[in-house]
Amino acid sequence: MPDTLLTLPTVKPQIPNFSSGPCAKRPGWNVANLANACLGRSHRSADGKAKLAEVIELSKKILGVPENYRLGIVPASDTGAVEMALWSLLGKLPVDILAWESFGQEWVTDVTTELKLDDVRLMKAPYGSLPDLSQVDFSHDVVFLWNGTTSGVRVPNGDWIPDNRQGLTICDATSAVFAMDVPWEKLDVVTYSWQKVLGGEAQHGVIVLSPRAVERLQTYQPPRPLPKLFRMTSKGKLIEGIFKGDTINTPSMLCVEDALDGLKWAESLGGLAGLINRSEANLAALTKWVEKSDWAAFLAESAEIRSCTSICLKIVDTWFVGLTPEQQAECAKKLAKLLEKQKVAFDIAAYRSAPPGLRIWGGATVETANIEALLPWLDWAFATVKDEMK
Repeated sequence: MPDTLLTLPTVKPQIPNFSSGPCAKRPGWNVANLANACLGRSHRSADGKAKLAEVIELSKKILGVPENYRLGIVPASDTGAVEMALWSLLGKLPVDILAWESFGQEWVTDVTTELKLDDVRLMKAPYGSLPDLSQVDFSHDVVFLWNGTTSGVRVPNGDWIPDNRQGLTICDATSAVFAMDVPWEKLDVVTYSWQKVLGGEAQHGVIVLSPRAVERLQTYQPPRPLPKLFRMTSKGKLIEGIFKGDTINTPSMLCVEDALDGLKWAESLGGLAGLINRSEANLAALTKWVEKSDWAAFLAESAEIRSCTSICLKIVDTWFVGLTPEQQAECAKKLAKLLEKQKVAFDIAAYRSAPPGLRIWGGATVETANIEALLPWLDWAFATVKDEMK
């Protein structure tokens, strides 16, 4: 092993937070920014509802959500938002569900095991690739992720989704919104949480509904009981208050203030375009390094489907490939722990069910300079672990 690779790099990332959720706070964030939070007050007070309404309107403005779409704040993060959609909307039509990573598989379990829907087509792909999108039947309801947080694979665009579809498109976009160009006219339900690209606090989700989704809610009664937290209609009518700041349950107004802080920061960057540029710059920095690396490669097979937020790396070094699966897992864990011990990268181990490797968050709250400072440390850490395990 060359001594140069075992020598500690001299520059550390100023902020070593590369977790894929909760993600890094925005540059310059300070708890003092939350001083105007509506604390100790009812979220149903005029002041509380005004804060919630501001989050809704500012989110729609920055994301470019069409005027006739509804955006509401809901419980239980993105998971809660997806569950609301699946339990409230599915069952009228057959379902095509796409899965190419861990969270997509969770929605498969929900649809087939919990909802027990019979007419379901599962379209799967291994980590690093997408199912054949041309095979999706849009006379069915379609459930998919825009970006696979645990695989680093995103759909390339919305061209594969027809405008004249019969079914609804239900999209978990939690690690995509605010970092990727989401074509709203192609999507009927979109879910996300603040804790990803905005670096907000967790436990609050967002659901966005198209007019077609609203029509389904008001005309279709699913053959199952719905918990209060999932109910978006009352007596056959949409509960409009959810989409104006009258939340189903009590939100944390501290988290709401933090979301407002992130949204106002996004505005200062020029809105969505500025956020996308920051995320793509992070991916570009890692791409430049990967192209020269003799031990690391992207888990995503092609650049067209490569995520700019949850950037997943696999280890392709010949020595590593020759290890047993157990040894490979041990090596990847040692690599992540060594970087954490040096305080240069926290929480970048691959997801537990993904192939052994690393997962580096490249969302807009991460400075490209910190990504660039991390890269020599990746080389050092791999060389060090390889030297120890040989």
